[in-house]
Amino acid sequence: MQNAIKFRAKLKRGQLCYGSYITCTDATITEALCSVSDFLWIDAEHNALSLETIQAHLMATMAFDTAALVRVAWNDPVLIKPVLDIGADGVIVPLVRTVDDVRRAVAACRYPPDGIRGYGPRRASKYGQMGGPEYCRLANESILCMVQIEHIDAANNLDAILAVPGLTGIVIGPNDLAGSMGYMGQPEHPEVLKVMETIIAKTVKSPVYAGVSIGGAPEKFAAWANRGVQWLPLGGDISLMLSAARQFDAQVRALVRDDLRQAAAAGETR
Repeated sequence: MQNAIKFRAKLKRGQLCYGSYITCTDATITEALCSVSDFLWIDAEHNALSLETIQAHLMATMAFDTAALVRVAWNDPVLIKPVLDIGADGVIVPLVRTVDDVRRAVAACRYPPDGIRGYGPRRASKYGQMGGPEYCRLANESILCMVQIEHIDAANNLDAILAVPGLTGIVIGPNDLAGSMGYMGQPEHPEVLKVMETIIAKTVKSPVYAGVSIGGAPEKFAAWANRGVQWLPLGGDISLMLSAARQFDAQVRALVRDDLRQAAAAGETR
């Protein structure tokens, strides 16, 4: 929970927090990215990550101050409980649409009487070395509950959603939001961008922290940060690797002298 506390403190003092998506199974990727990340988004919704794999990723963050957020596959306490018990600093809950959806997500992250989380932490309690009322209180105060605003219903219910006690942050999912508005595959449609801007403007005026999940050039990320976004994933493990590979490839090709290379090849032929 210490990294959850540190991440929350960064957000509270106005620091723009950057992170990356984790989609691969190798926990050394997480360990490597921790040195440049305030948080990591471990994606169990759209990727083949088992609980054992997620646990390995969580363990890889322990030597750093990087918060480990697990995006679960659905708003279900059966999915949320085990990732918290194995030590996640928080969860990202996809596709909420109503205030009740958000209340259920928050409740799944908290022990009674504040929520419905069943007691049975393993790694989270340092293998039983922590426990009792004080541990439960600290867990309830520390665990990060983020929800994805990726349906127009959620956007329309945003004012009430932002008022739910215990909600830490929201993150916009532009692609699904666009689909719910009739613009599937068009996350940058003007109507979609207008809704996104309204979501951010409302959120930054609330106690809830605003995030957005996008792709694209650095200028696009900076533009959303300048609108007030407070936590921002900058890309996934695979996309960052491909981007770096393409950039390095282009730089090398730009430096290669075709005339010298062809002359050298001709000399070898002779």
